[in-house]
Amino acid sequence: LGITTAVNFQPLSNRKAAINGDFVMTADEVNKVIRALRRGGIDIVEIHNHMLNDQPRLFYLHFWATGDGTRLAKAIRPALDATNLAQPTA
Repeated sequence: LGITTAVNFQPLSNRKAAINGDFVMTADEVNKVIRALRRGGIDIVEIHNHMLNDQPRLFYLHFWATGDGTRLAKAIRPALDATNLAQPTA
């Protein structure tokens, strides 16, 4: 169904990386994730939804940033913590 949060790291040179991905969030999580990403210097590319009558209502946020890979990993963590993440099932 494509209902998952995904974070992609692409190594660059000199300890730098590019990150991008998607957050899937409920309405209560949207502003928390936005604030966490902005505090971390991560750009928000787009926020949208896919369905008309989904329950719970889900919103999708795409993000992008480049910089020191360790700094980016630390910057994305608070945004992940602002969502109700669950371990993948086998």
